[in-house]
Amino acid sequence: MSQKPTRHLPVVVIGGGQAGLSMSYFLTQAGIAHVVFEKRRIAHSWRSERWDSFCLVTPNWQCKLPGNPYAGPEPDGFMRRDEIVSYVETYAKSFGAPVREGVGVTKLSRYGARAFMVETAEEKITADAVVMAVGGYHTPNIPRSAERLPANIMQLHSSGYRNAAQLPPGAVLVVGSGQSGCQIAEDLHLAGRNVHLVVGSAPRCPRVYRGRDAVDWLADLGQYDLPVDQHPKREAVRRQANHYLTGRDGGRDIDLRRFASEGMILHGRLADIADGKMHFGDDLVKNLDGADAVYNGICDLIDRHIAEKGIAAPPASRYRPVWQPDNPPTSLDLAAAGVGSVIWATGFRSDWSWVDLPVFDGSGYPTHQRGITTQPGLYVLGLPWLYTWGSGRFVGVGRDAEYLAHHIGARLGAATAEAAA
Repeated sequence: MSQKPTRHLPVVVIGGGQAGLSMSYFLTQAGIAHVVFEKRRIAHSWRSERWDSFCLVTPNWQCKLPGNPYAGPEPDGFMRRDEIVSYVETYAKSFGAPVREGVGVTKLSRYGARAFMVETAEEKITADAVVMAVGGYHTPNIPRSAERLPANIMQLHSSGYRNAAQLPPGAVLVVGSGQSGCQIAEDLHLAGRNVHLVVGSAPRCPRVYRGRDAVDWLADLGQYDLPVDQHPKREAVRRQANHYLTGRDGGRDIDLRRFASEGMILHGRLADIADGKMHFGDDLVKNLDGADAVYNGICDLIDRHIAEKGIAAPPASRYRPVWQPDNPPTSLDLAAAGVGSVIWATGFRSDWSWVDLPVFDGSGYPTHQRGITTQPGLYVLGLPWLYTWGSGRFVGVGRDAEYLAHHIGARLGAATAEAAA
């Protein structure tokens, strides 16, 4: 392909999920010409990387894409996977987002002193500004130790799990107790499968406390609006696992101890795989206690808010363990336990290899201030804790997109004025 660009646009948005579409909405409102490149389809991750029973863990009222807040009959309900896809697709159509589906960006680099070159398999476009709205979850993260599992055991990443019926007979071992791991373990448990769950340090949150969904209380407390630079952990919070709970069947807590009392087998963090056995750390008690401490800490936070505001609410309570590990084994013979499949709920890695620009820190994270990178005209959007806890969610991504749209508009306006001078 010739190195000469085929056309020029003021702005290119990379990614057609809720972040890229929110960006497109504000650019459209401002009359700024742009295109949105989506490697697969609009709402791809919701459509193709979620299991059949998947639903939101935050209430529908938090679905606040700009210009299209949730207006359905269940604001306190939790949309299922296909409803989420429909919500995002309808949003794109509502303002005629200029999305090019099936067009992935293969390289992003500088073009001259001020512009960028955006390369796809079809064309090369120059742009004055580029918004990378591709999130941070790109490649399934499966540890290399998985290569040592016996060949007769089916393995898949959580993004490939759909339902219990797709798995072979036998017990299922789920590695990882973040949101996906806990919800998949619950899905299998409810389907009557024999489940082993490898438990890490992810925290948990109450679903309903003192008469309201905990998300409602946390929203009132401003938790979703707290800027990352004011969080006690600062940027380190970006590496923290999300709290586990579920919106399934109207919403409820996820209590791993209760699952254990019902037959689910819990293990400490995975340490090694060798000779047909999995070996675990001796941290199961610590991890369960830590998750419960966060749960009760959230209750404490809500209690203080209720007391300070003089709010009438049902009495306070605290979680008390319904089950305790009794010398949990530190190894598991997979054949003896009848394990037929392993699900790796071990998250994703970022892949920014297509970005030929010096904007990343030592860990490969794009350096930015509220989405504005160190390369003038280059922006990121939709990352967890980009600016607030809501940044990677329906509730906050629009606010970040609006902020960047204003910055982009000002930059383009300044360039136009400079050219005319």
